[in-house]
Amino acid sequence: MINKLLHVSIIVSDLARSRAFYEGMLGLQVSSTRPEMSFDGVWYEIGGQQIHLLALPNPDPVSERPAHGGRDRHVALAVDDLDNLTIVLKRANIPYTLSQSGRVALFCRDPDGNALEFILL
Repeated sequence: MINKLLHVSIIVSDLARSRAFYEGMLGLQVSSTRPEMSFDGVWYEIGGQQIHLLALPNPDPVSERPAHGGRDRHVALAVDDLDNLTIVLKRANIPYTLSQSGRVALFCRDPDGNALEFILL
């Protein structure tokens, strides 16, 4: 049966813009171990798992998504400094919401409206 999450794929419409967000804002580094694909994209290694950005037209409507990312499909990522992430998001004028469950966590969206959760561990 299933025993481990290996990677998450996220559809992005503008790879350069998304790389600026995931690499420049979030500090992720491109994986050198993943194979080239027949379409544009990029892989990031995160603690033994990966995020795979797929450069494709976004099939999802962004305007109808809930304001709070915790009520939308999302990827949850552990961070060791939520205060610094908050500063980075504020400087870039990226809206975020705090977790409504009482956990020390926040939610924001990438440039394509994909929800991301950052949990302090």
